[in-house]
Amino acid sequence: MIRELVRFAVGAILAHPMRSALTALGVVIGVAAVVMMTSIGLGAQQRVTQAIAGLGTNMLIVTPGTGGGPGFARGAAGSRANLTDRDAEALRQIDGVVAVSPAVRGNQQIIAGGTNWNSRVEGVTPEYLIARDMSIATGQMFDAGQARQTVAVLGQTVARELFGEQDPVGERIRLGRVPFTVVGVLESKGQTGVGQDQDDIVLVPLQSGRSRLFGRRLRGDEVQQIYVKAADENVLYRVEEDVKTVMRVQHRLQPGQDDDFQVQNMASILEAAGSATQTFTILLAAVAGVSLIVGGVGIMNIMLVSVTERTREIGLRMAVGARRGDILTQFALESIALSLAGGIIGLTLGVGGAMLMSHLGDWPTAIPSWAAPVSLGFSVFVGVVFGAYPAWRAAQLDPIEALRRE
Repeated sequence: MIRELVRFAVGAILAHPMRSALTALGVVIGVAAVVMMTSIGLGAQQRVTQAIAGLGTNMLIVTPGTGGGPGFARGAAGSRANLTDRDAEALRQIDGVVAVSPAVRGNQQIIAGGTNWNSRVEGVTPEYLIARDMSIATGQMFDAGQARQTVAVLGQTVARELFGEQDPVGERIRLGRVPFTVVGVLESKGQTGVGQDQDDIVLVPLQSGRSRLFGRRLRGDEVQQIYVKAADENVLYRVEEDVKTVMRVQHRLQPGQDDDFQVQNMASILEAAGSATQTFTILLAAVAGVSLIVGGVGIMNIMLVSVTERTREIGLRMAVGARRGDILTQFALESIALSLAGGIIGLTLGVGGAMLMSHLGDWPTAIPSWAAPVSLGFSVFVGVVFGAYPAWRAAQLDPIEALRRE
């Protein structure tokens, strides 16, 4: 019996192919829009996550603050280079800290033979690699015994621009006017989410960078920022509070005085960015989901028209023995079939459109694993809900009155 009802439903749909296609179009557009918008939103969320994680996991960055408090003039964040090696040494004593690397930085013109390249140069300690989750591809990282030597470790971009395919380890370069010897090359880190090339960098020992390259900007043992690596995410927030406490003690800040430093927590930034992009994704999906409601209303409208057009057919079927439940089932199956067909086509177009946008527009997309089951399930749901009333109307027709209908 069910097989016969399915055959009748499919036959009714195929009898009017253009009308059936237009009826399902709303569901097609709705499902395609939801899949595409969700994929774009998830792709953006993944890009943000990768960008922030690329800076280093479980990491805190301490930078100069605005100063402030009673009797202090306020300035822009980072305008006062009030961090020192002593601060970094104090932070090393915090329980749960596995690496601390003070740093100085700036841009320098790099010369190797007849080739020039302008890049970011950072004076750091060997613990920098641990703090930033970086590793050496060739050569080695300078050690504490080379703190005052003019040695350098190149990022992949700098190595490629200056030396091409040649191994730069052992070669001489000039940073500004100061000659340095290349002792290593970093593993590639790629670009951040905002397009910054993390491989366009040169690392030199902190003391060498401070005295030979950036001495005019700093006094004594000043540094421009301090990287702090926590053991794991379970202690990260506790370490952050300890860092703030130690820094206030180091800088002799009195109760009521504002911090003259800032502590950036990469995990907090990641959570905030993830929450923002997730809200954006939900908003996009909700807006696109309106199309599904419109598609459902379209199905209901066409099914009601179909009931009116097929009144004599319904009366004839009832006259030869069809029960009201059979009529109800047939029209419900027609509605579900139209909606499900639209969902399948919409899912295909949504996935294809997301992949095409990713390919042509260099925009990250991530097809969610639930796209297929949820899209098809919701399509069936739309067919059931919006097809229920037309099916009920058809089942409630009086056979005698239906047979009289012209």
